Amino acid sequence: MRLIIDHQTRYHYADVVRRSTQYLRLTPHSTARQQILSWELELPGEATCTTDGYGNILHVLSLESPHEGILIRAHGEVEICDNAPEDEESSLISPLSYLRPTPLTRPTPALQDLAKACLPEAPTLADLQSLMARILVLMPYQPGSTDATFSADEALASGSGVCQDHTHVFLTCCRHAGLPARYVSGYLYSQDNSHVAMHAWAEVWIEERWHTFDVTNLTSSTSEHLKLAVGMDYLDACPVRGVRYGGGCEQLQSQAQVTRLDGQQQ
Repeated sequence: MRLIIDHQTRYHYADVVRRSTQYLRLTPHSTARQQILSWELELPGEATCTTDGYGNILHVLSLESPHEGILIRAHGEVEICDNAPEDEESSLISPLSYLRPTPLTRPTPALQDLAKACLPEAPTLADLQSLMARILVLMPYQPGSTDATFSADEALASGSGVCQDHTHVFLTCCRHAGLPARYVSGYLYSQDNSHVAMHAWAEVWIEERWHTFDVTNLTSSTSEHLKLAVGMDYLDACPVRGVRYGGGCEQLQSQAQVTRLDGQQQ
């Protein structure tokens, strides 16, 4: 399946920003499963390209002159190979490193109880499927019900969430059960307009390789997923993250469109 991606992120500030730095994980790797045919970043200045500690392609954009807004655009064409396996190691660190909890994935008593209820001592792929289904029952998909600051525990207690929250809860349970699990950011092609094109899902190290678990869509298929970045949680893998001096209140608009070349689109 060939996809066209067009993703725009726009910041507008109430006051002038004296200087800012943006960390952009907006460039996907080519792998056996996803072949990047073309990809371009349109930025308001020169950016330094490097690789972060998780193996993600990272662009660092520093704007030293005063500005009142930032427009960042990523666009390209990608071929998704349905039957190709996940790349065995797209990270620079051991899978065991993904057992570590983070502030967003801290295993509180409620999350420990959920893990114990769904995952036995030696979890299987079927057990992980059951965990996904249970999370969706406890936290139905509801756009706008949480924000990026919500931890897994806060999202579970709220009784609803989005893909980021589903993924954080799933990661927390897996790690508590002794399974390395990592956060994945990327794009999703779907004909269901209730799901936005920017997406997040999990990968779990089990049976000696990484397996995909998209809790929000209750699937382990990656035929409609384009991976951007991986990390311990949202903060490690989010496509755009930055710091600034000045600016006052901030307005952020982010819109991604994923289109099939045959004309169907999300």
